[in-house]
Amino acid sequence: MALRIGCCAPPGKACDNKTGSWRVFLPVVDPETCTLCGNCVLICPETAMEEVEGKIVVDLDYCKGCGLCAEECPTDAIAMELEEK
Repeated sequence: MALRIGCCAPPGKACDNKTGSWRVFLPVVDPETCTLCGNCVLICPETAMEEVEGKIVVDLDYCKGCGLCAEECPTDAIAMELEEK
């Protein structure tokens, strides 16, 4: 992609960049506490969370561990844990 002087890059999509390698903390969803309200799916800036067959699944290729999902969870079903690499 060529950039012209005085021009900025076009807007990208989260799915264009795998940001999972940046992560220090890992969201862990407790399926017993989760009510599938979808707040975490809506707030995730990397679109790394989705509901699949009645449970929240995190795509670790895109989750950068920001913790917004845990902050927005009304039932505290998401815990941010230090990821061991």
